[in-house]
Amino acid sequence: MGVCSAAVLRTTGSGKTRVLREAEMMRGHAEALMPMVEAVLAEASLQPRDLDRIAATQGPGSFTGVRIAIAAARGLALTCGAALYGTDSLTVMARRALREGLAPDRPFAVAVDARRGMIYLGLYGTDGSRLDGPMLCTPPDAVDRLPKDLVLAAGSGAGLLAEAAVASGRPLDSTLPSLQPGAMALAELAAESADRTALLRPLYLRPPDAKPQNTALERRP
Repeated sequence: MGVCSAAVLRTTGSGKTRVLREAEMMRGHAEALMPMVEAVLAEASLQPRDLDRIAATQGPGSFTGVRIAIAAARGLALTCGAALYGTDSLTVMARRALREGLAPDRPFAVAVDARRGMIYLGLYGTDGSRLDGPMLCTPPDAVDRLPKDLVLAAGSGAGLLAEAAVASGRPLDSTLPSLQPGAMALAELAAESADRTALLRPLYLRPPDAKPQNTALERRP
């Protein structure tokens, strides 16, 4: 995922206050996230102690980005005593797609290009509720998992999924290729959920690309 964002969703008797900071980036999340958090809190006239829930995406995504988001959420929650909430990044993307105007009349898929011929796949109802996933699979395997009435996919891997679907003889449209998770969509999901997550856990779905090197040391006589 190539985005870093922070948001405040504040509900009062007079309505809701929404504050968002977001930037597209592939690196630099560690340096960017906390200044974003401080900025949205300041704009909303809040202190960390005013928060009653802190949310973070749990993955899948870049290993570094997932770790940074979870560590920041845990640290803030420990400081201010707020409850934690976490969900997968594809569910957040599904909510964001609906916020940005996607109006499916039947279930839809969120597909993210996971590289190496694989995609992350999640299946969602018309209201964004998760039906299945997230999962890591090849586009042809993903097609086999799609409900028969599903004809729309969103996300950076939607084109790959659509190509595999057409090759198998079924129609599938792709949309929103630049779709990313977003902190405001995550905040809405957190506000609507009764779940109180005691400990956020990363959801990677695949092993890291970087692996420890086996080093042999020769001892001199």
